[in-house]
Amino acid sequence: MTDQGHGKGNARVMETRDLTVGYGKRTVVQGINLNMLKGQFVCLLGPNGSGKTTILRTISGLLSPLKGTIYLGSRMLHDLSPHELAGSMAVVLTERLTPGVITAFDFVALGRYPYTDLLGRLSQKDIRKIRECLHLVNADDIANRYFSELSDGERQKVVFARALAQEPEIIILDEPTIHLDLKHRIELMSILRDSCRRKGITVIVSLHDVDLALKIAELVILVKDGGIMACGPPDEILKEDTVARLYDLKCARFNSMLGTIDLIGDADGMRVFVVAGGGTGIPIYRLLSRNGLEVSTGVIHENDIDYHVARTIGAQVIREEPFREIRDTGFHDAFALLEKADHVIDSGFPVGLSNRKNIKLLLKAVEQGRRVYTLRSREAAHDLYGESAEKLVFCKELRSILGEMARHV
Repeated sequence: MTDQGHGKGNARVMETRDLTVGYGKRTVVQGINLNMLKGQFVCLLGPNGSGKTTILRTISGLLSPLKGTIYLGSRMLHDLSPHELAGSMAVVLTERLTPGVITAFDFVALGRYPYTDLLGRLSQKDIRKIRECLHLVNADDIANRYFSELSDGERQKVVFARALAQEPEIIILDEPTIHLDLKHRIELMSILRDSCRRKGITVIVSLHDVDLALKIAELVILVKDGGIMACGPPDEILKEDTVARLYDLKCARFNSMLGTIDLIGDADGMRVFVVAGGGTGIPIYRLLSRNGLEVSTGVIHENDIDYHVARTIGAQVIREEPFREIRDTGFHDAFALLEKADHVIDSGFPVGLSNRKNIKLLLKAVEQGRRVYTLRSREAAHDLYGESAEKLVFCKELRSILGEMARHV
């Protein structure tokens, strides 16, 4: 499977042809046909053990291919000397490094190996490049600290600075965020993205974060069952059903529009109908789902973010076309679901011409003696419901809804 992508100038920096990777006689992944372009951010996704690391170790020259050819530019990878390879490619694997008693500055200096003289002496140009790379990864303040004393996040910065110091065309990273907290993970991915955009470096990385791949990659390669399951731009490849098949998701669902994965509620409790819209339903859906309650909702327009999150958690959704006023069919379908529910929640959704029938829906529920919990203020509720507002159960915060419902089972 081949994809040209959108790299800077569309110049090819690496190509694999009919590549098979593995160990000894054991094939791990076969049929790998890929083009990777200058300045392109390439992401490998797949379950543990699918062969992502084996692919990276092979295209970086650390493993010999079982079959096929790897080209770096116009030359075959195995024709390059170690010195030539170090000048073109930097590799960052997941193994924890123990370089001994060495400062962060000296560790980054190891990346200048392809450019030093026979004695390994650093020129003033080398020193400037080392300091520039430390600055690029926001590590100026730790340059003189010993590598062994650094945190995982600080070490990853320094390791990446060493890779930048090689001035490579390609940087290959295997699970670079695995030991990082949120701050360092975001910081590292931002640096990687900027390396592609500003320096024209091709970044090839394996990840488990589908949401990150969707937001940052130009080319995603899905690896599963000994082959390339799909390859292409993330917006085209990372669809709900594809991600579900890739990771065999049974209890969660990926939402490609939002770039999020939500657990599907394993409902074994009360049934709750939520009248929502404009994003007000999201925290309610997730709270109810976490607590094992069966969620239904409506009437929600298909272009509303609440619609997408409700579907992702597995709620039953009564929907309406975007920007269209709620029709009688949707209204009646929603009320039929509402009647089956043990509890009804008014999320405090904004009201406009297209969804005013949702207020009518709630008024009808109140008139029939249903308990309706609302997150609106009393003043806002009186403006919308008139005297019927006095029959609502007012909840100042989201968590209090569960307590109120528990008291009225």
